[in-house]
Formats: sequence, structure tokens, C-alpha cells
Amino acid sequence: MRENLTHLLTRYRRAFSEFSNGQKAVAIVGTGALLLAAFLVFRWVSAPTYAPLYTNLQSSDASSVIDELNKEGIKYKLAANGSTIEVPQNAVYSTRISLSGKNLPAGNSAEDGGYTLLDNQSLSTSDFQEQTNFKRAMEGELDKTLEAMTGVQTAVVHLAIPEKQVFSDEQDPTTAAVLLQLDTGTTLSAQQVQAVVHLVASSIDGLDPGDVTVTDQNGNVLSAPANADGTSAASTQSQQTEDFENDMKTEVQQVLDKVVGAGNATANVTANLNFDQKTTDTLTYGKATTVPSLSDTKSTEKYQGPASGASAVGGVVGPDGQMDSTTTGGSGNSTYTKNNVTSDNGVDQTRQHTVTAPGAVQNIHIGAVIDSAAIGAISPAQVKQLIASSLGINAARGDTIDVTTMPFNKTAAQAAAKELATAQAAADHAKRMKLIRDLGLGAIVALIILLAWLRARRRTKAREDATSYVVEQLRADAEARAAALEAVSNPALAALEAAEESEAENLRQELNELVDQQPEDVATLLRGWLVERPR
Repeated sequence: MRENLTHLLTRYRRAFSEFSNGQKAVAIVGTGALLLAAFLVFRWVSAPTYAPLYTNLQSSDASSVIDELNKEGIKYKLAANGSTIEVPQNAVYSTRISLSGKNLPAGNSAEDGGYTLLDNQSLSTSDFQEQTNFKRAMEGELDKTLEAMTGVQTAVVHLAIPEKQVFSDEQDPTTAAVLLQLDTGTTLSAQQVQAVVHLVASSIDGLDPGDVTVTDQNGNVLSAPANADGTSAASTQSQQTEDFENDMKTEVQQVLDKVVGAGNATANVTANLNFDQKTTDTLTYGKATTVPSLSDTKSTEKYQGPASGASAVGGVVGPDGQMDSTTTGGSGNSTYTKNNVTSDNGVDQTRQHTVTAPGAVQNIHIGAVIDSAAIGAISPAQVKQLIASSLGINAARGDTIDVTTMPFNKTAAQAAAKELATAQAAADHAKRMKLIRDLGLGAIVALIILLAWLRARRRTKAREDATSYVVEQLRADAEARAAALEAVSNPALAALEAAEESEAENLRQELNELVDQQPEDVATLLRGWLVERPR
């Protein structure tokens, strides 16, 4: 084995010494590249795959976990600004079990809030301590709930719950302050902020959404209750008006771009919105003629007696109850009949309570300018009519549209387009050069491989030619000796022939081994023989 290795190294050293300087450089660079690639592949294969052990850790918990991992000699990596700890994938579950036995991380312990604060209540706990623990528990639960939202890294909630006033008509309102630490580059939308406000307000009894203040880690107020002067409400109204105007402007611009092309028109929209909330109560009475009455009453009165002026007995009641009789003279009789009909009908009542939401559009004013060089045969009146029909402009409401044409100054746009074209040309040139470089390197590598293959092929052919030549020479010598031995009939010569044949066979085997082990040396020797043979 040792001799074969020594012989192999000797052959490689001899072959390398026959290379030219360029071939030697290529061989050294190629061998180094192969070794480097093998090292990188081995390192990539042997490197462990990391998986998250814990995420969204507090700094104190992360420090405790890292100390324990260092004690146990477990490799780890930090991610997400230190709030996520990663360990090798095959050690995730065992590491979690080991750390949980040591109460790590302690983020869910009673010290950090949550309903676990209420687990250790005793009979000696005062009412103040009980209320304080309840407030801390609610704050801790809200913290963990808000941290579950996408983009929120850490949340801190402070509740101000006033004591209940039993003998007072007025109760101080419950308020809340929320501090959010957002992920880098994350901005909460207005809808997400409202979600935070309503989530906190719905979790606390008696908490109005208007009494919740939300801020971020930079001190920006995301949502705040309205002040006495209505500052917050005015800010909200201004934002709503601006959003409405931007939406209308986008629609107008889309119409103009389709008519005259992009960049040939611009528009501006001013809207007046009514943010007054209006409540209307209406009570209407009606009667259904087809519905029968609830009750009917009929009465009839008839009279028959002396007419006016006839004699009658009457008088005034005296103090003893007797009546003084008086007699009036007269003659004739009187008769009459009186009928009375009363019907009770049901009355329909319609009560309507209407609340008009704030934000109704009072009027819209649209101004559009079109490049006179791009409008062509289209008239401004046609564009005006198209915008009015597309956006539902109501002239009776006070909406106005103004469309004018004038030449546009496109110097800045042309300069920007030229810069973009130059930058694109530079990028295309860089791509072409990179492609040419890659193709050149590929061609060089292919040429080197082709040259190496051709050289190896020439060596193989030379080895085969040398072997064939030696074998033919040996065969010719053997045939010559065999012919000479056949001419002699002496038994001694026959024995000599057998010995010579055995020697020739041994020599043939040695030559074959020599050709296999040192083909270059044999080829060089044969080339020397071929050159010297004509002499």
C-alpha cells in the first residue's frame, strides 16, 4: 500500500513537472477552488439548524435565559433586537423543558401581572390590596393581549379606576393609557388604532372609548380623548375631510388620465363636510278607514206633553219641604225625538327616531387643468360633463366644477425622464457587462476542461500505442525464437525452448506491469527507439 501511494505521488509529481507555467497556475487555482468549495459545503452541512426557543421576551427574561444557556453550554443566537432566542433545532424541546423546571422565562409569573396575581389571595387581604391586585391583573392581561397583535412588540396599559361613589350623583370616569412599542418600520393604521381603543374599552367595565389614550414609543399620540375645546375632535374631522378629498381627487385624476393621458392633466378637490350630529323625533297620527270602529254608542230621547204656555203645577220648595203650587195657563201638546250616535275609532301612531351621522357632504368644489397640447378635439365642456356624471355632482347642493386648458411646463418631467433613461441605460450596460464576464469565465473554464481532456486523451493514446508496440515486438521475438527451435530436433533444444518460453512469458508480464505503472517513461523510451531506428 505504501509503495503504491509513493508510486502514485511520484507519477503526479512527474506529470505536474511537465506542465507549462499557465497549466501549473490553472491547476493550482482549480485545486484551491475545489478545496475551498469542499470546505464550504462541509461547513454548511455540519452547521446546526437554529429554531426559535422563545419569542417576544422581556429584556430581563432574555438575560436570565441567556445566562442559563451559557451555564449549560448550549449554543444560541439572538434575533428581533434581542427579543427572540434561537437554539439548535434538535435541542429546542429539551431546552424548554430544562428551563421551565427553573421557572424561566418568568414573563408569565405573578410578578409581571395577569390573573395569576389573584391566585394567592388570603383572608387577611384588605379591600385596597384586592382592588389594586385586580387592577394590576387587568393591566397585565391587556398587555399580553395587545402584544399578540401584528407589529406590536411590547404593550403597557395603565388603568385609572376611581373609587365608587355611593352617595354621589356624579361618578368620576374610568380612563386608560396605552403605550405601544412597535416593531421597526411598523406604523399602525387608523383602523388598527381604533381596534386597540375598543379592545381596551370593552375589557373594562364603565370605560368609554373616548377616555382611552394610545401613544407609541416615540411619544406620538395615536388616539386621545377630545379636550374641552374639541382639539382632538377637530383633528379627527380634518383627517376625515382630507381622506375624503384625496379619494375624490384620485377618482377625478383617473377620469382625466383615461381621457387625455397620464401626466397631461391635474385636478384638485375641496369638500365641505357637516360633522354636526342631528337627532329628529317624529310622531304621526293616522286613521285607517277600512278598519271597523272599536265601539259604537246610540241613544234616543222622546218627549210628549203640553206645549209651552199650558197650565202646569209647580212652585218653589219651602223651608219645610212643601212646595207652593202655582198654576200657569195654556193649551196644546208638544212632542220631540232626539237621537245620539257615538263611535270610538282606533288612532294609528308612528314614532320615528332619526340620528343623522356626522360627516355628510355639504358641497364639493373641483378644479381641473388640462394641457392644451394634449386635449386635441375634446372640449372642456365634455370633460366637465364627464366628471359631473362620474362623481355624482349635484349643482343644487352647491357643487361646482371648473375645467380649463393651458400649456404645461414639462421641463422637470423631461429632465426626470432623461435621468431615468440614463440610469436604465447604465443598468442595462452593467447587466450586459456582467453577462459578458460570466460568459467569458464560462468559456475559459470550458476551454481549460477541453484542453485537459485533449491532453489526457493524447496520453491515453500514447500509452496504448506504446503498449501495442512493446507487445508486438515481444510477440515477434517469440515467434523468431520458436521458428529457430523448430529447426532443431535435439531434445535439449526442446527443453531450452520451454525455458525460453517461460522466460519470455515472465518478461512479457514485467513489461505489461511496467507499461501500466510508468506509461510516460515507456512512451518516452519508445519514442527514443523510433528516432534512433533509421540509423
